[in-house]
Amino acid sequence: MSFQDVQTGGGARSSSSSYMASKSPSQAVAAGIFQINTAVAAFRRLVDAIGTAKDTPDHRLKLHNTRQRILQLVKETSAKLKALTEPDHDPTVNPSKKVEDAKLARDFQNTLQEFQKVQQLASERESTYSPAPPPPSLPATSSGSDESLPQEKQRLLMEQRRQEVILLDNEIGFNEAMIDEREQGIREVEEQIGQVNEIFKDLAVLVHEQGVVIDDISSNIDASSVSTTQARGQLAKASKSVKPRTSWVSRKLLISRLLLDMKCLIFVVEILVRKCDLQR
Repeated sequence: MSFQDVQTGGGARSSSSSYMASKSPSQAVAAGIFQINTAVAAFRRLVDAIGTAKDTPDHRLKLHNTRQRILQLVKETSAKLKALTEPDHDPTVNPSKKVEDAKLARDFQNTLQEFQKVQQLASERESTYSPAPPPPSLPATSSGSDESLPQEKQRLLMEQRRQEVILLDNEIGFNEAMIDEREQGIREVEEQIGQVNEIFKDLAVLVHEQGVVIDDISSNIDASSVSTTQARGQLAKASKSVKPRTSWVSRKLLISRLLLDMKCLIFVVEILVRKCDLQR
């Protein structure tokens, strides 16, 4: 079951651990890839809002939490994929399982590539823009009676100035905190990019190893199809052109040739699979 199977409804989605535990290893990997893909799409929307009016401290917190969630999913899915493909080194493993695992590895690789692009864009925008500070709120003022207007006005002016000083101090503190938080966030993003890159390197090796199996088997399947088509064409041609007394002999010879071609093809596939196992 590949990642595309999950996208097209090949399995029901659920975040419960009991449901995930009931999945087969390949289904669990496919579900993990689907969750990462969905989270990356949401992460991209948050990144696009950086530098706009929506870019508030709460928005940055959502950005941080989403990034952490994706990284956790990447680690979990990577571990599941490694466990899934570990038995593929055994020469007795069914080749169809190797092909299925290789497809999942490539799907995971494509998902990580997309996450890397969005993560790099987020790093650039976060280092360029700062979140907008919360709007200041001054206390509501009430007008006094006409008799005490000068004294009340003076008191209100003093209170207003005191509030302005407090707001200015708060704004300075907010800006300093945003600078520290942005620097910490940039360091955190760089660290996460490094972690994803390490996972990506391991995955690249796995995809390369599994890709050899896919390419070899696919090419031999194509060769088998060509040989079968040619043999059928020759058989049809022989059945029409030869005389009735020699028709049965010709068909028997062509069928024998077809069976021999199929045996040779199976032998070639077995050699290629063994070669891939030896290379690992």
